[in-house]
Amino acid sequence: MRAAALTNYIAVAKDLGLNPYKLLRNAGIDINVLAVPDNRIPADTVVSLLENSAQLSGHSDFGLRMAEARRLTDFGAISLLIMHQPTLRDVLTTLTRHLNTLNEALAMHVVDNGEFAIIKEDLVTDIPGAKTQCVELIVGAMYGLLKNLLGDEWSPLSVHFTHGAPADLATHRRFLKCDIEFESAFNGIVMPVSDLQKPNRTGDPALAHYAQQYLDTMHPGAPQSVIGEARKAIYLLLPLGAASVTRVARAIGMHERTLQRRLASEGCEFSDLVKEARRDLAQRYISDKRHSITRISETLGYGQLSSFTRWFSSEFGMSPAEWRRKNG
Repeated sequence: MRAAALTNYIAVAKDLGLNPYKLLRNAGIDINVLAVPDNRIPADTVVSLLENSAQLSGHSDFGLRMAEARRLTDFGAISLLIMHQPTLRDVLTTLTRHLNTLNEALAMHVVDNGEFAIIKEDLVTDIPGAKTQCVELIVGAMYGLLKNLLGDEWSPLSVHFTHGAPADLATHRRFLKCDIEFESAFNGIVMPVSDLQKPNRTGDPALAHYAQQYLDTMHPGAPQSVIGEARKAIYLLLPLGAASVTRVARAIGMHERTLQRRLASEGCEFSDLVKEARRDLAQRYISDKRHSITRISETLGYGQLSSFTRWFSSEFGMSPAEWRRKNG
């Protein structure tokens, strides 16, 4: 994750009465790293830092406060390319193409069903449990970016979070000027599909071309592994009951057999990735007591609660209810 993701961390932490320098030091982050936006910080470290900061401050809107303070330039060199794309569809296509430049742990997928456009986002990390603050940061940052490019009069139909609603929704209502749905099947933003053709107020195709050339010289690195791309797609599609090898292959622009062959070449099987994602999402959802176990079962694709309970018990050595009691 780019250090720019923490651009507003110090200001928000101070505003909420915390000592950000101590918290950064405790998290193993050198304050000097933040001086260079393109420096990389492990995503797991950022997740733990924001969750801990929210808990210590008593403000469950910590991540969203950071998103509210973000600017277009916080996206780094890619902001030059984004700001000159002609339409919203072009902006999202560009973001998807350069996602690893922004955040190697960020999963993003745009669904166009003919009536609605859905921007789905999630974080794929090795740390189990809740990622509420980082999820609200990335979804909030996307919302702010689109507002910046399309104008303050633009608003999506709704913003969605898989976690439950916090007790205080003041920041959510102030910043996200649209319907907000908690305990949703996905994290992201829903808008009319026609919004994808809305013009970018700062768009200029000629400057976009030059920005692309500049970005290519700045970030010529190799793309993420097929395992990494497949993991991201699974995280986005699993809660929708659509994480089949066919759908995942389609989401990353690959034929099903090619995906399976490429995964095998990297020493991995598709079923292992699905199992890993299901384990992580199960722990994440169960960590939030506002999710009923029945709802979690449905979200993870189990038709019957008993089937989910058997699977969970075989994976974790205890029932979902017992795991929640011991880890709550």
